[in-house]
Formats: sequence, C-alpha cells, structure tokens
Amino acid sequence: MLNTPRRRPVAAITAIGASAALFLGACQSPDSADEADDTTGGAATEASQDGGGGDVLSAESCESVDGASGTEDAVAGEELSEENEASETEAEEDLALNPETATTGFRDGMNPVQTDNFSVSTANPLSTQAACDVLADGGSAADALVTAQMVLGLVEPQASGVGGGGYILYYDSESGELTSIDGRETAPIDATGTYLSQVSDEDTSEPQPDARRSGRSIGVPGIVAALGELHDQRGSAEWSDLVEPAETMATDGFDISPRLSASIEENVEDLARDPDAADYFLDEDGNAKKVGELLKNPDYAETLSSIAEGGADALYTGDLARSIVERTNSREGGTTPGKLSTADLAAYTPETHDAVCSPYRDKTVCGMGPSSSGGITVASALGILENTDLEQYAPSEAGADGFVPDPEAVHTISEAERLAYADRDAYVADTAFTPLPGEDGESADAMLDPDYLEERFDEIDPDESMGEADPGELDELVPQGADTPEHGTSHISVVDGAGNAASMTTSVESSFGSFHMVNGFMLNNQLTDFEEDPEDEDGNPVANAVEGGKRPRSSMAPTMVFNGADNDAKKPGDLYMVAGSPGGAVIPQYVLKTLIGVIDWGLDPQQAVSMPNFGARNEEETGIGGDHPLIGEDGEGSEDSSEDVENLVSSLEDKGHDVSTEGQISGLSAIVRQEDGTLVGGADPRREGVVLGG
Repeated sequence: MLNTPRRRPVAAITAIGASAALFLGACQSPDSADEADDTTGGAATEASQDGGGGDVLSAESCESVDGASGTEDAVAGEELSEENEASETEAEEDLALNPETATTGFRDGMNPVQTDNFSVSTANPLSTQAACDVLADGGSAADALVTAQMVLGLVEPQASGVGGGGYILYYDSESGELTSIDGRETAPIDATGTYLSQVSDEDTSEPQPDARRSGRSIGVPGIVAALGELHDQRGSAEWSDLVEPAETMATDGFDISPRLSASIEENVEDLARDPDAADYFLDEDGNAKKVGELLKNPDYAETLSSIAEGGADALYTGDLARSIVERTNSREGGTTPGKLSTADLAAYTPETHDAVCSPYRDKTVCGMGPSSSGGITVASALGILENTDLEQYAPSEAGADGFVPDPEAVHTISEAERLAYADRDAYVADTAFTPLPGEDGESADAMLDPDYLEERFDEIDPDESMGEADPGELDELVPQGADTPEHGTSHISVVDGAGNAASMTTSVESSFGSFHMVNGFMLNNQLTDFEEDPEDEDGNPVANAVEGGKRPRSSMAPTMVFNGADNDAKKPGDLYMVAGSPGGAVIPQYVLKTLIGVIDWGLDPQQAVSMPNFGARNEEETGIGGDHPLIGEDGEGSEDSSEDVENLVSSLEDKGHDVSTEGQISGLSAIVRQEDGTLVGGADPRREGVVLGG
C-alpha cells in the first residue's frame, strides 16, 4: 500500500515566486482556514476525508495580505520539493511535453480551496487576484476572463496575450446554454501551402532564421476578438473597467516571478534579436532581468488604453493593426517577413460553434470542436474507456499530491489515448476546409458513436501495448501530417456568483511566440501548428496544410462536465466541473487524467490535478511524469513510493511500453461544484497558479 506522501504544514506552504508567495499564503492555504463541513457532498470532499488527502480550506474573500502586487518579502518565500527544485537543465526537452521551462518545481502538499459563491484559478496569482476582484464586485465569469487575460498578457507574456489566440467554453446558468467560441489565429489570405517552408515560388530557401522565428509564423491574433464577442453576449461590467487593472499594473510595474525570469533566461538569444523585446526583458548587458525586479510596460499600458476605449475592434483596425502588420512584415533582426495585411486583421471574426459533448459514466463531458482537436480527443478516449471499469483502480488511500497510478489503469488509459489520437490525426482539422467524417462534415457524432468506440475498445490488448494505433475506418483518410504541439499556453477556470462558468485555454504557441514584440506584447507563432509541407511523402494533400484564412489545428481542451448523461450540447444540464490545462500536444492527456481522477477515483480536484501525469500520444512512448516527487525523473520514486513506481514501470515495460519519466509540466486547474452548491478548486503545483474565491 502506498504511504501518504510528505505534506507541509498549512502555514509552511510558501511562495511560488516574486508575486506569488503572498497569494499562496493568504488564499491557497489561508492561515485561518476552516476545514470543510463533514456533511458537504461531492467527490472532492469525500476524497479529502476518506482518501487521506489534504484539508479542504475555506476561502472567504479575494483579499490578500499587503504587498500582493509583489514585494521583496515575496522573493524570499520560494520553497520547492527537494526532488523537483527548479533546474536550468542543459538537456534538450521534448517541447510537446515541456512547452515551457519548469521553473517552479513541484509545490507539494497543496490543499483544495472551498468557496461558497465563486471561484477562479489562473496561471499566475496576480491575474487570479484581479479576476477574483471582478467576481467579488458582482461581475460575471465572462467579465473575469477579460481581466484575467489582460493581466496574463503582462505577467506571463511567454504563454499568452493579446497577440495570441484561444478557445472559450461558457455556461450561462440562467438559460442553461453552453457557448463555444473559437478565437484561434488565422493565416494571412496570401499564405500558400509552402508559406512556412520556402520564401516564395521563385526563392525556395527556407524562412530565416527558421519558420517559428520569422514573420511567417504569425497569424491574425484571435483572443481579444473572442473575448469581445463573449463580453457582448454575457458581460455585465463595463469593458473599460475590466481592462483597467492590467493597464494600471503595466504602468506601475510588477515584480518578475521565478517562472518568467527563467523563461527569459532560456530565450535570451532570441529575445535579443528584437529591439523592443531586448529592451524590455534584458538588462543593459544583454542578460535576463532577474526574479523580483520591478518591470514596467508603458507600451502595453497604451495598448490596453486603446482597447479599453475602442473595444476589441481597436486591435484589428487603426494604429494597433498597422503596427502588428508592420512588425510581422519587417526584416528586423534578419528575419523573413510575413505576408499579413490590415485587411486580414479587419476581416477576423471569432467563430461560435456547438460544443462537443458526450456521456461518460453519469456525466456529460463537453469540450471544443474544430479547429481544436482537444475536445474530440478527450471525448473519444472517454468513450473508449466507458467500456471498462476504471473505478477498480481507485487508490485505497491518496495523499494531497495524489498517488502512483495502477499499472493496469495506465496501460488501459494510454491505449485508449493512442486510439483517440490516431483518429484525431486522421480526421480532424479546420472544418471550414476539411470536413469531419459524417453527413454534415461538421459534427463529431460519427467519431464519437458509442458502437464505434466500443469497437475501438476491443482493439486494446490487456497484455500488450499496440505501440502505434491505426485510425478507425470512418471515412476516406486524408493525411494530416505530424503531431505539432503548442508550446506556450495558459488556462483559466471560473465559476461566478450566479453560477455562470468559463473555461478558456489561451496561447501564443511557443514560449514568447515568434519573439516579435510590438506595442508592449508578443506576437504569436501559431501558424507553425500547420504542416510545413502541403503534401505527404506520397504526394497526397495534407489537410492541416497552410491555406489563406485557415485556422491551424490545435490540441487545446477547455472542458466542462455536467450532471447527467446524454445531455444536449446546447443545454447540457447542471454544472459539475470546470477544467483545462496548457501543455501542448499532451493537453488532452492532462485533462483526461484529471476527469478520471475526480469521476472514477473519487479524488478532490486538487488531488486529481496534483497526481502524476501519465499517458500516450499515438506513438510507442508512454509518459509517466517524472516532475512529480512520487515518480522522480530517474523513475525511482521517493522513499515512500519507490516500490510502487518500480512496479508501475516494470509492468508497463513487460507489456511493451517504451516508458519515459521525463517531466510533464502541466498547468491544470479544476473547480468542482458540490451537492450543497459550494465550490472546491485545485491549481497545478507544477506552475504558479492559485485558486481564489469567496
């Protein structure tokens, strides 16, 4: 039996970094926290009480201690697991698994946070605080998303910002309606199939210094338009009031967090190529600015002032649009220019679709449809796993950081993921250009048909890994190309006081996007999520190839879960859970682990988020996150878990899995609504995020 892992005392859970420390002390684990009422219903509380998890902490307000915007006192507060201290590794990391530098280590012993009315979790304490203040003032979940994103673009520019894109799920409690908004970037209308692989038809040399770092990677930013669309539909506060906190913070400055500092350090050479980025992120000697330094961004403040006054349209017309186009199409730093136009920006429109919803156990799980593949991948894997009993693999006890998963569970779930990824790779792209299997070309019903998924489950051999799965026979296969991950991403989960909820995953793609900075923000490199070559090796057209106005395929998977199975996608029922994560191509795995942890294994959301990451894309390698102290990068575990880890790895290898214990730095958050209406939330210990509410 696995021993409960070491936990820190509540008062000892300390800073995650310059501005994060005081938030954790005050909000993620408040000194005056009360334990949850024993009568509280729901999986989260049951797991915490019966499974040996951390105490459920009650948060009564968004207010933090003095110095919340970052002080010298906060810098001294960093405390990490000995096994997982932030390291500046010289080894090359798989960016599909490690989209950003692992700079915060693993904050062991984090506790779930219970609130009575509203709850929010973002990837940075400053953005969480700002969003929580909006909710405390009576704002909607839509309002909170706007504020959180504007602040994240300042304090976590390596992951997301107004120069990027994303996907939003929004649940309106009064009408019961679920809205899905696609704010993914689009390619310039003049882009062709070889846009990323050669300069022109006449000049067949590659873009310089490469596709990612050139203007060719930059798509029309979509997240501001998506937020504007959502605010028009569901916002209650004035748009300008929601932008103001980030504008003020950009003017007054904020303290650089450990994660941001390490990300700058990791990318000094590329940031130095852009004069604006170099001036902002580097010191006079060309070195990365350090943890705790006050960073002011007057250019970003001016950008936000324009957006506050002119609404979302301000980014797509006028001076801001011209600046984006000029920077994208410039040769600054010897980079190959893009072919973006002001007409491309003016024509951008976020797309509203039905969510992809499917039953799992006694719940309905909803996610994004194309251009994201994340929702279909999650739903497909769950539909396959619906045919087996995962509850049998629930732990007899689990600590605050979760537990070492059972080898049979990891095998079965990983095989289901291989099958789901195989179908994703074969059939999913932007449906405006490549239809899904089925009559209308837009619905995922054929891919998620229960009978079909039962057939896919029957392909799983309990004793041997399939290594690489073949796609199911649903339609004529169209080559999709290689699995191209997002590298710099963030996630926000919100439930407001009226019961409305939002799940938004937002990204600039790689860390710091294209390294092109303009008007105080980074421009994305999302177009590198397209295939560089428009044809496969046999000369067949690739569906995820570059085309003018097209959205590249994504793995982002903002998710909501509702009580009851077989609910309607437009009105899916009573909200149960909000979840999501950054993490590139393995985002669906992170989300699946969390959903299974809560629904099948009875974990509270913090335990489910914290437990070791595991799973597989459609390849022979099966990952077990060595970032977790129970696993360890060497796969030998901790003193308490070494026997369980040895059994896990050897059992998988006996079944033919190629096991990797490389770190998997997710950024999960999850909020569960309990039977009594209270909310319990968890934030990923691998990054800087916290849960706040009231």
